[in-house]
Amino acid sequence: MVKPIKAVAAVALAGLALAACGGGSSGAAGDGGGKKVVISTDLPLQGASKDASDSTNNAIKLYLEQIGNKAGDYTVELKTYDNSTAAKGAWDDATCAKNAQEHVANTAEVAVMGTFNSGCAKIEVPVLNQDPTGPMLMVSHANTNPGLTKTWDPGEPQKYYPSGTRNYARVVTTDDYQGAAAAIYAQSKLGVKSVYILNDNQTYGQGVGKSFETKAAALGIKVIANEPWDAKQANYTALFNKINAAKPDMVYLAGIYDNNGGQLVKDKVAVLGDNAGAVKLMGPDGFTGYPELNKLPQAQGMYLTFAGLTTDQLKAGGGAAAKLLADYKAKYGVDPASNYALYGVAAVQVILAAIEKSDGSRKSVTEQVLAGTGVSIPADKAAIGKEIKIDPATGDTTAIDISVEVIKDNKETFVAAQTVS
Repeated sequence: MVKPIKAVAAVALAGLALAACGGGSSGAAGDGGGKKVVISTDLPLQGASKDASDSTNNAIKLYLEQIGNKAGDYTVELKTYDNSTAAKGAWDDATCAKNAQEHVANTAEVAVMGTFNSGCAKIEVPVLNQDPTGPMLMVSHANTNPGLTKTWDPGEPQKYYPSGTRNYARVVTTDDYQGAAAAIYAQSKLGVKSVYILNDNQTYGQGVGKSFETKAAALGIKVIANEPWDAKQANYTALFNKINAAKPDMVYLAGIYDNNGGQLVKDKVAVLGDNAGAVKLMGPDGFTGYPELNKLPQAQGMYLTFAGLTTDQLKAGGGAAAKLLADYKAKYGVDPASNYALYGVAAVQVILAAIEKSDGSRKSVTEQVLAGTGVSIPADKAAIGKEIKIDPATGDTTAIDISVEVIKDNKETFVAAQTVS
């Protein structure tokens, strides 16, 4: 997975990487003095995640414009990468691997904001970690799989940091909390006594499904099964007929909407009935931020969790977050399509704070976040309305926020903040 790193370094040394800086789309950098640096986003810009990714990029561009594209004495340019393919309509392993090498090869680039999908991050982080001029920093706004930063599956998280030095951080909490919070809410508020879990057989889905299953069992909820769904199936009628025979109170979809989630939701309702009926439907943040899903008649009444504070909460909280959302709507005419948009800005704020304190090198930028006391963004400036603080020992945020939403009237509506105990 990471063998091509030496070839990348050779390309960089050959000077070809500087030409790459002109590719893709970017926000205009200011003309002020000091060194110019490039930061990037690495998101799926095609398929079902396009709306969420576009709104994240737009929010970041707006924020950079508002601060004059500056981080201390450094002028900052934004470069956007697409880690999806049209054929797949979602993030793609080979494209993530290619992007990782391009990040390293672009010698002007000092840090990456992303990725959206945890599986893509697990491909990219080890490549950035072996950058001979780094390691190169990645700060994610949306990765929730625990194994990127803490003990989870075998070999994690050490296998993502072959250099022995960490280079990855995130501004959202992890699925060991999200899955547990979803199970607590299902039991305490929805009265669920039995559940059938379907996972999309990917890194993220397996992780959040495992967390939900563990907590549900501990709470006394009967876990009938935790099995994968096949994203390539034309329909899931037979699957839901099998589930119907088991008589669960809830179906929990552990995965991402991109993996044929719309068909899954349609067939759940066709076989098991309306989501407000006897069999509830719930999913994690992999089903949030999809206007296409929200408009489905069969999705109405579906519960969702989000590993952070929702746009509704940020608006109500006022301050810097509410102002940025108001400015976003004034500029683009709509609210962000995803709750993750402002978390993208939050991740960029961490990167910019690191750049401001650094000597401009990749190694130094990474050290500002993942060594010493790390960086923090005060609540009155933070894009998420509360202090952003990264634990330099792990790269995890110190904030554990889980929100519960329901799809109602074709949109995601905040229901409750769920604590984890």
